[in-house]
Amino acid sequence: MQRYETQRRKAYVVRLTIAQLMITFVGMLAAYLVADLEGVSSVFKGALVALLPHAFFIKRMGVLRGTSPSKAAMRLFRAEAGKFGLTVALFVAVFVAAPPSNPTFFFYAYVAVVLTHWLTPWLMPKNANA
Repeated sequence: MQRYETQRRKAYVVRLTIAQLMITFVGMLAAYLVADLEGVSSVFKGALVALLPHAFFIKRMGVLRGTSPSKAAMRLFRAEAGKFGLTVALFVAVFVAAPPSNPTFFFYAYVAVVLTHWLTPWLMPKNANA
């Protein structure tokens, strides 16, 4: 049973990542049509600020490996705290070191990638044995 749950979590993470990357590329295409390369750069930065902390959370939480649930709450707390800290650091780094040329595209991309979690359960198979 543990192996099945690990495979199911991996499938969820892969599908979520694919959905996030698709949203990023669609946003980059839309930004290119509206604002040329400056818009594409802003969308890319916004998506990166959303994707990197998400990847950190997955790695830190141990979602992709079968782990015992005994310390799950502590792992969840540490992973979420690290994700929040990394998000803040990336926002500061982007706006200080390389400010986006179009902040609207930046924030649209960030929000779209973050909210992809709400849509991804539709990508999972309905059958528990699938």
